[in-house]
Amino acid sequence: MGELFRSEEMTLAQLFLQSEAAYCCVSELGELGMVQFRDLNPDVNVFQRKFVNEVRRCEEMDRKLRFVEKEIKKANIPTVDTGENPEVPFPRDMIDLEATFEKLENELKEINTNQEALKKNFLELTELKHILRRTQQFFDEVKTMEDPNLLEESSSLLDPNEAGRGAPLRLGFVAGVINRERIPTFERMLWRVCRGNVFLRQAEIEDPLEDPTTGDQVHKSVFIIFFQGDQLKNRVKKICEGFRASLYPCPETPQERKEMAAGVNTRIDDLQMVLNQTEDHRQRVLQAAAKTMRVWFIKVRKMKAIYHTLNLCNIDVTQKCLIAEVWCPVSDLDSIQFALRRGTERSGSTVPSILNRMQTKQTPPTYNKTNKFTSGFQNIVDAYGIGTYREINPAPYTIITFPFLFAVMFGDMGHGLLMTCAALYLVIRESRLLAQKNENEMFNMVFAGRYIILLMGVFSIYTGIIYNDCFSKSLNMFGSGWSVRPMFSPKGGNWTFETIEGNSVLQLNPAVPGVFEGPYPLGIDPIWNIATNKLTFLNSFKMKMSVILGVIHMLFGVTLSLFNHLYFKKPLNIFLGFIPEIVFMSSLFGYLVLLIFYKWTAYDAQTSKDAPSLLIAFINMFLFNYSDPTNKPLYRGQMGIQSLLVLIALACVPCMLVVKTMIVRRQYLWKKHLGTQKFGGVRVGNGPTEDEAEIMQHDQLSQHSEDGDEFNFTDFAVHQAIHTIEYCLGCISNTASYLRLWALSLAHAQLSEVLWGMVMHLGLASRSGGGFFGLSIIFSAFATLTVCILLIMEGLSAFLHALRLHWVEFQNKFYTGQGFKFVPFSFESILEGRFDE
Repeated sequence: MGELFRSEEMTLAQLFLQSEAAYCCVSELGELGMVQFRDLNPDVNVFQRKFVNEVRRCEEMDRKLRFVEKEIKKANIPTVDTGENPEVPFPRDMIDLEATFEKLENELKEINTNQEALKKNFLELTELKHILRRTQQFFDEVKTMEDPNLLEESSSLLDPNEAGRGAPLRLGFVAGVINRERIPTFERMLWRVCRGNVFLRQAEIEDPLEDPTTGDQVHKSVFIIFFQGDQLKNRVKKICEGFRASLYPCPETPQERKEMAAGVNTRIDDLQMVLNQTEDHRQRVLQAAAKTMRVWFIKVRKMKAIYHTLNLCNIDVTQKCLIAEVWCPVSDLDSIQFALRRGTERSGSTVPSILNRMQTKQTPPTYNKTNKFTSGFQNIVDAYGIGTYREINPAPYTIITFPFLFAVMFGDMGHGLLMTCAALYLVIRESRLLAQKNENEMFNMVFAGRYIILLMGVFSIYTGIIYNDCFSKSLNMFGSGWSVRPMFSPKGGNWTFETIEGNSVLQLNPAVPGVFEGPYPLGIDPIWNIATNKLTFLNSFKMKMSVILGVIHMLFGVTLSLFNHLYFKKPLNIFLGFIPEIVFMSSLFGYLVLLIFYKWTAYDAQTSKDAPSLLIAFINMFLFNYSDPTNKPLYRGQMGIQSLLVLIALACVPCMLVVKTMIVRRQYLWKKHLGTQKFGGVRVGNGPTEDEAEIMQHDQLSQHSEDGDEFNFTDFAVHQAIHTIEYCLGCISNTASYLRLWALSLAHAQLSEVLWGMVMHLGLASRSGGGFFGLSIIFSAFATLTVCILLIMEGLSAFLHALRLHWVEFQNKFYTGQGFKFVPFSFESILEGRFDE
């Protein structure tokens, strides 16, 4: 379990890979997912690296696969996902894959081109069929109405000389199809441009027509425009062209229109048969591709990732060996070497690959091993900052403290039970939900934190039992510790039944013998639920509880810093950092916690009226004011003890502020002038060696940097002053910040009580016959508001406040979070990024 409490030990290793085995070795390392490659060619342009052509070929194959995938989705064909993880194809197999994808792409493009042309022809014939039918209907209506202005049989214009000799006036017409939504604008434009000298008739086509280019269903209308003269004819055609209306030739006589309609119907039937055959062939091609689409994607993505990784390597002068540098966990070196042997055997090479550990002063990446349970809590910590290499990892402690602090603010048995049931559903069905690959971002976020929610719900049930709070109601499981029986006895008091009937509010006096029989076995006594001073009691209890929990939490954080100092061998930080910090906080706020417990045990019902205020006593402690007549001392010798504690706390400040700075400067000068003097390249003197000097490295600012920068006394003094002031003031502000536990707990309880009183109480108060149906409706509203407001909104609020308490008040005591994350080369993460989008 050591790797859980501290990040993994990492090492920088050098890999020597034979050219013919490099591809297979990197493939095995990608399957293992335990090495992070460093770029050894940072100054080389990405287009000038050795394997750039192979990367381009993989990108081209990926483009073709995306085109095929788009066609599959357009055809609503499901992609088969068997969960298979195919092996990476050999480089020589790339040619076969390229040929397969090229053939598939060309075939689909040819099918799409032919299908689009056939659909365009089919659309034109369909529109012509509707035009012929509607045009005949127009002329039949005109003939029936015997309109003298419209032609009877022919629609051609007569010669003007014939018109002048008294021949009947005949009009010309054009017929076509236009989108239905453009009809009003089209009609208005015709009227204005032609000055009202045209006559428009239009009728809607009932069935929508398919656009051959986009595949969308479009609603269109048939129109016929009557006009006189070539000038109007040209204007009408230009307007039709501007509105993208399709014009079709229409015969002059009914017989010709009838014959053309028959021919059009025959061609439509033949074309429909060809379209069906084309669509069947396209479906067969896409269904065959859908079966292997995921496997193809995996193969191409893996090949592309391998060549990208190979571009990070150096090539020796003989062009026969690739050199790579990787970060890897020390505990996985055997697995990495075994993967290299597998890759070498798979490639058929006889020269083994070599892994050589390197000594470096560079800071390794931070790697914390997680599982499905701990990953959520580790993500909470990493969101604040990636831990510095090998420092204490807060995640294991967050597993307990985070749900507990959340539950202190969300303490309710009923709400905690609902949250636990929801999280249990996600946990029990996690394998099935993972297989469904839900794309809802909100659901995925909740599902990723299912174990966090489960623990928050369980802890909320526990704190709800302590608060004795279930949907704002108390449960009387063990019987109240308060009794009114002595008040009815002659010796116990003067209450009578008339007293109870005549007073809505009565006060129980715990000083009366027998009224208070003893504490409630578990949690808060249920009688407080009907007490008028319930809020006053809970205010005092939860406020003191928040201070106690906050001080303990912060002291635990300071204690964890001791383990960091011990691990990094910084004794100066222990004696002039950890010890003054823990003494400062314990002497002030630890003493306040002891006062809280002392006051709870030292005063009973008879003496509680004389109990002094802890807040005023704590303020007077800093002011050395012990003559306040309104606030008597808690115990004998309080003045001397408190004065001593304040002086001890004040003495800790110069230890952190001045003493540490001067000792660090003295150590630096001793090391510079006495310890490392050399003469002729030989070390002389009896100062510390280089290894001994590393032990004295206590802070990043107190030592030489890797570049050999000199120690800057001013910078270190300012840094130490800021740290000291921040810690001392932070002890006060952070303790006050934990009062949010009290505030949110009361807010949650009051919201729950208001919701019950304003909603559920209405349904329970009804005693009529229809009260059951009213109660059903009211309970539905109560349940909805409970889930939306008290579970989701209040739960999110408590979650964020618990998050802040861990990030700001707890982790800043020991956690620097200045590292960078270990990002291994892993096929699994690459493919998850592709298929889980």
